[in-house]
Amino acid sequence: MSTVSAERLATIFVEAADTLVDEFDLLEFLHMLTDRARNLVGAAAAGLMLADEHGRLEFVAGSDENVRLVELFQLQNDQGPCLEAFRTGTSVINVDLAAAAARWPRFAPRAAEAGFRSVHAFPLRLRSQVIGALNIFGTNAGGDFEPDDVPIMQALADVATIGLMQERTIRRNEVLTEQLQGALNSRIIIEQAKGAIAQIHGVTPDEAFLRIRAYARNNNRRLTEVANLIVTDLPSLPGMAPSNGPTTPPRS
Repeated sequence: MSTVSAERLATIFVEAADTLVDEFDLLEFLHMLTDRARNLVGAAAAGLMLADEHGRLEFVAGSDENVRLVELFQLQNDQGPCLEAFRTGTSVINVDLAAAAARWPRFAPRAAEAGFRSVHAFPLRLRSQVIGALNIFGTNAGGDFEPDDVPIMQALADVATIGLMQERTIRRNEVLTEQLQGALNSRIIIEQAKGAIAQIHGVTPDEAFLRIRAYARNNNRRLTEVANLIVTDLPSLPGMAPSNGPTTPPRS
């Protein structure tokens, strides 16, 4: 991360804080955050979890399909860096997965099988309140973070947390957990849309998601709106429907 310019860092932090805009799209914001975090350190992947209304972590955003499966495995087995960072409110840094079997006996081997060699997690926190955690997966056994990098990445997670809480307070005056619960519910339709586009166009889920995000951006529409239309009314989205073959996606 030491090679990242001050100008680039400033731009990233502005993006992470810029939630006070018209038509704020929470899911797009969360995916942007995982993209920026991964690129900062040149990591292999990044994933983001947020707490639902009951205080349980749920996966909401990831840089690719591989990390999504690893994150879901982490939740299913109730062990791993994101859960640890969320529960303790402290960062998990430069953990060598090959040597972490005692710490996370089920998660560490599964993450290593997925091609990752190191893992890190940063709590999304504001003072004593922790609303989620950001996971970074690397391919370097020695770790991806230098000592000076850690506070920068934690600051990015903290700024994103403040941005989310500001958006809740100023725009809608809703309880934060209600807004995040909406994002968790929307995640279901996103996964259905990914599967539909992947099957219709014969592409991977990762490529399908890139197409959905690009369509939403290019047409100035919400990510969840586009995903819902893919599942319910695909012909209404010119450019997303196939030129021939089925005109409605299979339902999952």
